[in-house]
Amino acid sequence: MIHHLFKKLPRLAAVALSATLLSCALKAKEKKAEETAAVAERPNIIYIMADDLTTQAISAYGGIYKDIAPTPNIDRIAEAGMLFQDVLCTNAICGPSRAAILTGKYSNENGYYKNESGGKFDDSQWTFPQEFQNNGYATSLFGKWHLGTEPQGFDVFKYHNSAGQQGHYWDPIFNENGEDVKEEGYATNLTTDFALNWLERDRKSDKPFMMVLQYKAPHRPWEPDHKYETLWDDVEMPYPATFNDDYEGRELTAGDTEMTMQHLSRRDMKLPTPDGLKGKDKIAWDFYGAKNDEIVQPEGMSAEEGKKWRYQRYIKDYLACVKSVDDNIGRVLDYLDQNGLTDNTVIVLTSDQGFYLGDHGFFDKRFIYEESLRMPFMVKYPKMVKPGSVNTDIVTNIDFAPTLLELAGIQTDAEMQGESFVPLLKGETPADWEQAMYYHYYEWPYWHHVQPHYGIRTQKYTLAHFYYNIDVWELYDLEKDPNQLNNLIDDPQYAGVVADLKEQLNRLQKKYGDDRSLAEFREITDADFGSIVDRDDEETSVQDVLTKD
Repeated sequence: MIHHLFKKLPRLAAVALSATLLSCALKAKEKKAEETAAVAERPNIIYIMADDLTTQAISAYGGIYKDIAPTPNIDRIAEAGMLFQDVLCTNAICGPSRAAILTGKYSNENGYYKNESGGKFDDSQWTFPQEFQNNGYATSLFGKWHLGTEPQGFDVFKYHNSAGQQGHYWDPIFNENGEDVKEEGYATNLTTDFALNWLERDRKSDKPFMMVLQYKAPHRPWEPDHKYETLWDDVEMPYPATFNDDYEGRELTAGDTEMTMQHLSRRDMKLPTPDGLKGKDKIAWDFYGAKNDEIVQPEGMSAEEGKKWRYQRYIKDYLACVKSVDDNIGRVLDYLDQNGLTDNTVIVLTSDQGFYLGDHGFFDKRFIYEESLRMPFMVKYPKMVKPGSVNTDIVTNIDFAPTLLELAGIQTDAEMQGESFVPLLKGETPADWEQAMYYHYYEWPYWHHVQPHYGIRTQKYTLAHFYYNIDVWELYDLEKDPNQLNNLIDDPQYAGVVADLKEQLNRLQKKYGDDRSLAEFREITDADFGSIVDRDDEETSVQDVLTKD
């Protein structure tokens, strides 16, 4: 057809048309080259989250374990990137924190308030992985999910799907793209195997990738890899400064829990279950110690000796689980180095909240107090982040999603309550950056009997209101009392501080849409939204055993 057209056109017109066609072809080629270059420049993202990992267990943060149980591979991320000192969790418990991270919204907005009777995460709502997938990223999820509904926004996923999606350390069952598969081995190692296999074999190399790598460890029941089971047998681990906290002035809050060293069970202490026990009888034996009137310790020990004995067994198992996490993070970092991916990959290392390692005599999390509120957080991105840098601004877990999207150059119309902290990664703190955060924990009384409470945390103060069946306020001056031992709520010298913080607290509640009445808050605590999974006999039995009179 073009040949006949050329015959009818004057020679100059034909030449002009040829030039035009050639020019269009060149522009199309240039545009494709530019698009390819833009894709190549978009950073890869690896978001790593260990469950119940805390700053006290990471040597980059210092602390009493840094020389005994260092974390050299996690520290590599901090040394080559930015270490955050004040990243805070809006609701310090596994599922709600994960929901906040995925949506960039508080629990009252994303609808996922608590673990126990909290139901399933609403998977019809927007989450940041979907945005990555829709914008040309290869996406994957490996490890712990713990939200009940199927992950959205991932090309492939393989997550723990046993024990109410908590998973097992040994020979775990994973949901692999909708099908349950039992794997042999240790969960932390297996999760990394899946991730590296995907990076090496299965991902589309012409796309940037966004991988969510979420370890079960070091979550309870703290089962180490066999090679680390006796690692510190000859070592007496140091005790936190607040190990013997007597909860004076906080008797109805910190002093009324079921998460002290006295509440560690036979299973936690790795005592062998007698032969022949099955069903509820086995569960009752294994979980003995979880209640106030049950103490697990060898005969002949005093109360103080028994407390230290339980702590030593607990902390060694916990830190041994962390050691495997650290080993496996090293495997991921080495893979990136060996395959030329380091410079263009953003590495995020965090947890779903902090955790108590004997601090205040506790294990677990939940409180607005520092050890559970503060999340370990570090970011390595050679193209942007200065090696060895440290940030002390307040950041919350609802800020993660908008930040990751901005790093990838992805714009979205999705509404998020969080703010991108990319300027902080560049060493620049905006003048209007929020240096106060709002906190709200709803679950009661199962597990661990921690009073629902909300509060505000600034860089200098923590103010909290515990409200379910008590009406107690607490104030801590973090500069003078970083261990939060002295409740100053009734100190007349702080009356002005309390008034100002309550005003700020009210402002934040309105800002985030959580300015409801105490009666409405209690209704959320009392509501049974369902189980994260369809309850099987084992799960029902555990709850029945631990909640019966």
